[in-house]
Amino acid sequence: MQPLYLALGIVVLIAVIVDIIWTTLWVDGGSGPLSGRLTTAVWRGLRILTGDHSKALSIAGPLILTLTLAMWIALLWFGWTFLFAGGDTALISPQTGEPADWTGHFYYVAYTMFTNGNGDYSPTSGTWEIASSFTTATGMAFVTLGVSYILTVLGAVSEKRAFANSVTGLGERSEEFVRAGWSDEKFGGLDLPVESLASDLSELADKHKAYPILHYYHSEKGERASAMAVPIFDEAMTLFRYGVDDDTQLNPALVENARSSTDSYLDTLETAFIEPADEVPPQPDLERLREDDIPTVDDGEFEDAVAELTERRRNLLGVVQADAWHWPPIGDDDSVPRPDDAAEESGSR
Repeated sequence: MQPLYLALGIVVLIAVIVDIIWTTLWVDGGSGPLSGRLTTAVWRGLRILTGDHSKALSIAGPLILTLTLAMWIALLWFGWTFLFAGGDTALISPQTGEPADWTGHFYYVAYTMFTNGNGDYSPTSGTWEIASSFTTATGMAFVTLGVSYILTVLGAVSEKRAFANSVTGLGERSEEFVRAGWSDEKFGGLDLPVESLASDLSELADKHKAYPILHYYHSEKGERASAMAVPIFDEAMTLFRYGVDDDTQLNPALVENARSSTDSYLDTLETAFIEPADEVPPQPDLERLREDDIPTVDDGEFEDAVAELTERRRNLLGVVQADAWHWPPIGDDDSVPRPDDAAEESGSR
């Protein structure tokens, strides 16, 4: 018997099983310890290698998902291999009666994990027969669970991009979003869209908390990036709440509900190790609203209100920088560029 191999196999199997269950089934747990570190390393490496090139970063999500599933399979495979190798002649060849070597153990675990076996090697005792049964069970169960996890994440990615398209379709900056609903001296056309977007964002926040990998699904285009859409949406709600004159404000209940949805989204940042930005982004420009004759508060009152939202807005900018984007508006000259060290800061995820 090889106690070291046996112990190593048990440790590896416990670690990977915990990571799989943690990542796929624990809704409030975020990524498991192993998959979380893998995600961090891949994202950091891609940002360094590509120089934050948007098209190149768009492969990060699929690559991380593929590598996560491959890691789980490989660790299960190696864990069981070490476990069988640690036994005192755990497997023998029925044809020759010879005990299995390392290649035989590796081969036996592979076909036992994914099939019922082909008889090339046989367990030598009841204990190893039971171990073989568990090998098949973990292979079938956890690989299936991993595939289901991938399908769930891909569905959430589609919802994430649909949310971004809905927001940027109304405006690629917060002032444009607000102006889109102004008609006949009132905001009459945004009640339903804001309510729907708030609901979508709240659901998206729940999925980001359950599956932090969603933060690493980088969109090649800014208008499809939720990291851009969430700040646009929340800054628009800030304009409705603090910038627009009281007599013409959007339904306050809708605005507060939308801001609450953003709070839920920002609560997910910890699971992806996203930190607030060091600087504060520029505030929305009330003059852009006044161009459409939208009644606003005076600049000083708005500045005072926005100053109280500094931490919230730094968190929003942190989301933008962590996804290798710039502060909204999308593609505008007065957007705030990422700091030179943003990739390094974001890579700490």
